[in-house]
Amino acid sequence: MYRCMTRTVWSGGRVPPAFVPPTWTLRNTTEERHHRLAEQHWHCSVRCMSSAARKRRALRSAFPVLEQPLQPIHQHVYESNLRNSIACHKKYVELSEKVRIGGGENAITRHTQRNRKLLVRDRLRLLLDDEDFLELSPLAGLGLPYGDIPSAGCLTGIGRINGLWCVFIANDATVKGGTAYPITVKKQLRAQEVAIQNRLPCVYLVDSGGAFLPLQSEIFPDKNQGGRTFYNEAIMSAMKIPQVSVVCGSCTAGGAYIPTMAEEAVMVHRIGTIFLGGPPLVKAATGEEVTPEDLGGARLHAEVSGCVDHFAWEEKEAYECTRNIISTLNFQLPEEEEEDEVETKKRKAEEEPLHSLEELPGLAPRSYNYSLDVKMVVSRLTDGSRFQEFKARYGTTLITGFAKIHGHLMGIVANNGELSYEAALKGSHFVQLCDQRDVPLLFLQNTSPTAAPTLSTAQAEVNSNRLKAQGSMMSAVACASVPKITVVIGGCHGADSYAMCGRAFDPNFLFLWPNARVSMVAPGHCGSLLPSDSEQEEEKNKKQEDDLNRRLTKESSAFFSSGRLWDDGVILPQDTRKVLRDCLDIIKQQQYQLSTDKLKTTLLRV
Repeated sequence: MYRCMTRTVWSGGRVPPAFVPPTWTLRNTTEERHHRLAEQHWHCSVRCMSSAARKRRALRSAFPVLEQPLQPIHQHVYESNLRNSIACHKKYVELSEKVRIGGGENAITRHTQRNRKLLVRDRLRLLLDDEDFLELSPLAGLGLPYGDIPSAGCLTGIGRINGLWCVFIANDATVKGGTAYPITVKKQLRAQEVAIQNRLPCVYLVDSGGAFLPLQSEIFPDKNQGGRTFYNEAIMSAMKIPQVSVVCGSCTAGGAYIPTMAEEAVMVHRIGTIFLGGPPLVKAATGEEVTPEDLGGARLHAEVSGCVDHFAWEEKEAYECTRNIISTLNFQLPEEEEEDEVETKKRKAEEEPLHSLEELPGLAPRSYNYSLDVKMVVSRLTDGSRFQEFKARYGTTLITGFAKIHGHLMGIVANNGELSYEAALKGSHFVQLCDQRDVPLLFLQNTSPTAAPTLSTAQAEVNSNRLKAQGSMMSAVACASVPKITVVIGGCHGADSYAMCGRAFDPNFLFLWPNARVSMVAPGHCGSLLPSDSEQEEEKNKKQEDDLNRRLTKESSAFFSSGRLWDDGVILPQDTRKVLRDCLDIIKQQQYQLSTDKLKTTLLRV
């Protein structure tokens, strides 16, 4: 099913020694020695080529321009989509304001005046170079069965510290006193996963009261629950992914392990504490009264236990210290002059799209039937609206091709109808091609609302062929080792969404537009999945179908999805190009780390 994509040409037409088939035998030790020397020389050549490639300029692209202006025939659909996008944007703004105030005015007053702590976003202003950071899943924790937990009780994202992109995980103690809920743990694990996948340094701002005990069965026991945080810390350390922890509040119970397992820890005097059980537990167990500072304060852990490495009198000093720690990491970023020169050349090479980004909300489909040609979306995301299409005349319900976004070369895979047999074969071929060339992939997902029905023998044969081709595309996507970014611009339904690199297929980042729908089948299309045995049951099936459609309408919303962390956040269509630029810059940073070999053991603290 797959094509062999290896087409490397070597001098003399011979296969390089590193690729000698296992069935070939080497006859004597002299030949073995020559083989080893040739193999070492080949690997050295590859390394030299890789380092030299960084200094070379990219190939000039002369991709054709996509002329995709809005036509009068599109006006009705465009206006309907725009009205829906305006309603979704209003909901987005409303929920964003809700999560920005955290635990509410009373909690903020208690946090800042009584406890004399900085708010989590003020902490980030002191830690990061600027406020232009990529926040992950800001709407997580809303609309859950156990209530609203704004931002899941912690802020996660990726921002620059001394010019270096770093993941941050910052508890918001105004939300339920910093208590960890199941969604909190899930969000923290996702941030660590992003750090691992993209080899990003990780900074923890710890201010946590431990787990919410009434929901302990959803926090403690399973593989991807509370304990996985500490497992990930150990694995990241072994992978030489730096981790720094700032104790700027309580570290109680399980939360106490986060700073003690980080490679370096900073602790703030008077407001930072680390202990497994606090003063009330000590009094209940022994009858002894002890202050939090004496039991587990910054002085104790900096001078006696050695649990922390840096003592800070106040929070501002702690974040300055953290920035200094980040500057000691083994990354070699381009020199400022060189970087400025590169950025200048990059900006000259970049072209803004010919069509306005502000038109994207009207191209965001309110439903599958309101989808316009996806090339109209592509032409508003790529540099100069240029796009080199691949297999333009074959499998036309899937658009594939190469383009540049802010100077980064990308392979684009975009739904333009149902994923047919031909479209899936085309997608499989293109994904393997990008993997062969080390070109990152962007998936623009808008899948068909339900699976194709099987109403005849001929249709059954067509569907069987489609199934095999889609399986091939899924395998190609799953096995592709290049970075993958998915943006759901419409529907995310059924098996088609897997082939288009849905959440289960582990993209580096996955974002939703506010109009997006995520469900097994789209609302209004579940009737074909219900049995219809007799006329007597028809009325019962109709009621069941109505109930299911109401539930699907609610549960397929982008905000329902983001509240449960099925994605990395809802982004506005007009912000998509900027978000993609940041993601590509973040992914690219790992090439600047000087030492990335894995270790067998982690760094153990005193």
